[in-house]
Amino acid sequence: MPSQTIKSYKDLIVWQRSIQLSISIYKLTQDFPKSELYGLTGQLRRSSVSIPSNIAEGHGRLSTGEYRQFLGHARGSNGELQTQLIIAKEMLYGRPDLLKSCEVLSNEVGMMLNAMLASLNS
Repeated sequence: MPSQTIKSYKDLIVWQRSIQLSISIYKLTQDFPKSELYGLTGQLRRSSVSIPSNIAEGHGRLSTGEYRQFLGHARGSNGELQTQLIIAKEMLYGRPDLLKSCEVLSNEVGMMLNAMLASLNS
């Protein structure tokens, strides 16, 4: 299979999946209690948007070290998101099928970020 040339951060599968994750988070949180708008709803949305944003920003940087740093920020935001999803699950917020879909996407994005960081470190 020929290798795909990465011309833009938009070509990165990890960025594409993290965009899907953000959209899924917005759908999940639509049904959260209104009292959580500035609490868990906002936190989930901010951390999910931070993941593809940091991937894009890092890709636009001039050095591998800076790219690694922003991928690390994305990985940190993903860990934050996973923690918040656990809290939402324990509080019985959101539809279980959407929650599960978000968890699966977050795990997938996390594995991809770890693989990218490992390849940049070697």
